[in-house]
Amino acid sequence: MAESSWFVYLLKCSDDSFYTGIAQDVEERLHRHQTSRGAEYTKARLPVELVYVEAVENDSKAVFREKWLKRQTRQVKEELMRVWQASPNRG
Repeated sequence: MAESSWFVYLLKCSDDSFYTGIAQDVEERLHRHQTSRGAEYTKARLPVELVYVEAVENDSKAVFREKWLKRQTRQVKEELMRVWQASPNRG
């Protein structure tokens, strides 16, 4: 992932729903979600899969982008996921 202090991420849950969050360490946050120490939403929908990550400059931009992404349609989220997963620079 690109160097940044904050990231917006999208998880796909076992019930095919999406969860959107922000973190400074996405791998650590994903681990917390996967071990039932993340959000209440994901605890009931394990396992979860990381399907999108976006680097942002700071915490306020992360919150702004997270709110924007939460308001988007499933189609928009699936397109972001598809493009990110096809990107050779995602890791």
